Amino acid sequence: MVASEKNINYIIDDGLLIKGNEVIAGESAKKAPTKIETVKHALFYTDEEKQEIIKAFKKYKPESILILGTSDGMVQKIAANLGLPEICETTYISDVATQEEMETARRIRVTEGKHVIPVPTFEIKKDFSGYLLDPLQIFKTKGRGKEPYISEKSIIRPTFSYMGKFTISDTVFRQIIEYLASKTIEIHKVQKIRVDNFGEGVKLYMEVTIVYGFNVIEGINEFKSKAKKEIEKLTAMNVEEFEVVAKNVYVPKEEK
Repeated sequence: MVASEKNINYIIDDGLLIKGNEVIAGESAKKAPTKIETVKHALFYTDEEKQEIIKAFKKYKPESILILGTSDGMVQKIAANLGLPEICETTYISDVATQEEMETARRIRVTEGKHVIPVPTFEIKKDFSGYLLDPLQIFKTKGRGKEPYISEKSIIRPTFSYMGKFTISDTVFRQIIEYLASKTIEIHKVQKIRVDNFGEGVKLYMEVTIVYGFNVIEGINEFKSKAKKEIEKLTAMNVEEFEVVAKNVYVPKEEK
């Protein structure tokens, strides 16, 4: 909301450099294993973290940047670590949110371990495979005659939260794939499914018997695309690779 009102297109928050609704550099600090590491990452503590953001500055040449932080000191530290000029204007949360809104946010953060990042869910999902992500759309309007707008954000639970990561049995992936295959007219039978779960996502391999008379390549590609979307939607896991091999052909018997 503040960025929109002040016509600022770039935001630094949670270890990320955000342009509009797109993450252009950085990795979410909430992925860090401990609370201390999360704070360090949000401050761009290491040279590697700094250089990625500085490189993006050189590429995009932002005229102004909104830095989000929990204190004046934190914001100043971020600016200093990234080689930015001194802060020229400060807006406090109390200037833009009511006491009730601040108390609600604090309660959710403490009791549910949830945090809000100002980008759409699909933008950070690649860094949060296997974590709970909830899309949040906020419809805002600032007074009569002002244009309303929708602010897209994502609610996440950080790694160090006791409610953070979860695991999914390989059987779940197999059942989803088999169900979707049963609804695909080009596939007669699923012969084999292999699931490799490696933390950052999953690699899927399957062998199928296809139905004679259909375009094999087109049918398999359409199935892969649909299955990938459904698996990622239902499990919150990234499908890094999905290989489908047509091993056999089924020829339907002609009706006499």
